[in-house]
Amino acid sequence: MTNTLMSIQIIPEHQQTGVIPLVDEAISIIDQSGLKYEVHPLETTIEGDLNACLILIEQINERMVELECDSIISQIKFYHVPEGITMDTLTDKYKS
Repeated sequence: MTNTLMSIQIIPEHQQTGVIPLVDEAISIIDQSGLKYEVHPLETTIEGDLNACLILIEQINERMVELECDSIISQIKFYHVPEGITMDTLTDKYKS
């Protein structure tokens, strides 16, 4: 069941590649997870169960380490509703 919305902003530091190619790699990992997500200019929002979201954070950070990032800043926000939540629950009223 989808009971969690998670937004992630990742800022990996790597002297040779810069940030954007690494953010693209993080979004690729999110895409491969099969979870519903939306990419926004400053963060990506994902919906899933809490455990799947936590595992996804771990996978993204492990990949940044594999790519030899000097450091990784991750800002994470969770909205957890045990009986269920979707992005549309919060945004449908704003769609035209």
